[in-house]
Amino acid sequence: MTKILLLSDTHSHIDDGILKYVKQADEVWHAGDIGDLEVTDKIKALKPLRGVYGNIDDAKARLEFPENNRFMCENVDVWITHIGGYPPKYNMRTRDLIKDNPPRIFICGHSHILKVMPDKRHNLIHMNPGAAGKHGFHNVRTMLRFTIDGSKIENLEVIEFPKRY
Repeated sequence: MTKILLLSDTHSHIDDGILKYVKQADEVWHAGDIGDLEVTDKIKALKPLRGVYGNIDDAKARLEFPENNRFMCENVDVWITHIGGYPPKYNMRTRDLIKDNPPRIFICGHSHILKVMPDKRHNLIHMNPGAAGKHGFHNVRTMLRFTIDGSKIENLEVIEFPKRY
């Protein structure tokens, strides 16, 4: 069983509240808009990290992280990208790839809106953890955590932080 912490849109923000949950995870996945690489350096000092760059990330982040990260976690096919849309409104960059070879979990960030929803047509789960950072229109900072046990995705929890101000 693998305990996953999923976050996105940190926009250069990392604090003890986030790091508390990082320490409880087996792996951390970041869905882009990292901001300062100090964020991912602090996470990597504690746990393995998989991530992608987002639209605000600079050349250094784009050298360290890919635009798309597709991998297996146990027996679950995972695809992380920053901007990808959601069921059934995937963007043009992801739509055909999902149709031709759907992952089991499709993860995006960007919107700052926490969303977990099934795509029954493609037999996948779409996840957007919302925004863990302080920059943006959101009032509540959010992350997701869950477990992967073989091919099972279980124990999904929403982590909410108090208002950002």
